[in-house]
Amino acid sequence: MEKNQYIVALEIGSSKIVGAIAEKTSAGYLSVRHLQEERHLNSVRYGIVQNVENMKSSINRILKNLEGMIDGRVTQVYLGVSGRSLHSIVSEVNRSVGSTEAITRELIDRIIKDATSTPIRNYDTVDIVPRAYYVDKVETPNPVGQFGSSIKIKVNLIVAKPSLKLNLNRLMTFGIPAKDYIVTPLAVADQILNESERELGCMLVDMGAETTTVSIYKNKSLIYLNTLPMGGRNLTRDVMIGTQAVEDVAENVKKNINNPLDPVNADNVVIEGVNAREAANYISARTGEIIANVNQQLADAGVSSDEIKSIVLIGGCAHLNGLKQKLEETLKITVRMGQNPPTLNILNSDINRLEYIEVFSLLAAAAERIGEGETCVELNSTNVGPEFAPRTPAPTPEEPEEPKKPGKKKPKPGSGKWAAWKKHLVNLISEEDEDSEDEQ
Repeated sequence: MEKNQYIVALEIGSSKIVGAIAEKTSAGYLSVRHLQEERHLNSVRYGIVQNVENMKSSINRILKNLEGMIDGRVTQVYLGVSGRSLHSIVSEVNRSVGSTEAITRELIDRIIKDATSTPIRNYDTVDIVPRAYYVDKVETPNPVGQFGSSIKIKVNLIVAKPSLKLNLNRLMTFGIPAKDYIVTPLAVADQILNESERELGCMLVDMGAETTTVSIYKNKSLIYLNTLPMGGRNLTRDVMIGTQAVEDVAENVKKNINNPLDPVNADNVVIEGVNAREAANYISARTGEIIANVNQQLADAGVSSDEIKSIVLIGGCAHLNGLKQKLEETLKITVRMGQNPPTLNILNSDINRLEYIEVFSLLAAAAERIGEGETCVELNSTNVGPEFAPRTPAPTPEEPEEPKKPGKKKPKPGSGKWAAWKKHLVNLISEEDEDSEDEQ
């Protein structure tokens, strides 16, 4: 029987680290029941790790806790890549090909790899996403098997500051290596956007604590990705500054105002010493700025709002009261809340929450990448002890003989009182059998 595979993923955000383990059966069935998180402040800024040692300790605790849940040892992890500097750059590669030979998958892969041959100043390429293919200047969804004299491939290079991946590498110096890096926004889009949304035009908006990542899809391809240095914590800080509240109080006020994006209609109440309407003014103003920047991404991507048919909203700040409606009113585009990946069965109701959509998407993406027979966990084997050869059963002990009395001999079978008693017993059994037959 084939063993199940275990997949471990870590998602490092600006307000928390989340680690989770998924189990993949030989039939491809994927489930998760174990998840751990640690909240933090100021160790990560805009998705970039600032305090490596603090974060390293947090990751170590998370993995140790997960190991205790599964009675095993984590040997490697998949790391999510996200942050302020993450964005896409369009690149084109042209090649002349022999018109008598069919275009192969190997040729396509080589051409795509050549797209990274020219270094991009101040940035590292962390992923390559094909955008469009052209054979003899005619666009085609799949050039493999076609014939032509030239091929052009347009790709999106996903790039980030070198410090982003460098500090991620530094985090994993305590003995557990990163098996692979997965760009979190791409993993989320692959898992939660349906085919119709990617075909007709869709914008995935991930509003986190300190960053908002916008990914735009059209004709089933990614055409734009950018990360804005603003998120839910900006709203909290505005409340802190405007009302002189500490951060925990400002955060709680933000979450408990009935209508934080409509100050006029917000309840005129006091929450932990802060006037709700006053706080709503700060929250509404900053949210309006974030929405305006999200809208600007359409222009920067070279598409109009008419070409985008839907917005999918995720992230911690996405659940701010009234945000979905505000986006729809401002951008005139239908908005839906993103749901956890349908390919992943979440067996623990305590962790089945939308705030973990990123790490769940990383697990699902890693399950598609992991090789046959590979795993991220070594389970502890049960100690059943040494095996021994089966022994021959001992003979049943006979009735112990009565000790012989001195001067007397044991009577022989068939003689004396024992024979008479045995004969009487046989007669009684025979009579009972006859009586039983007469009753029938």
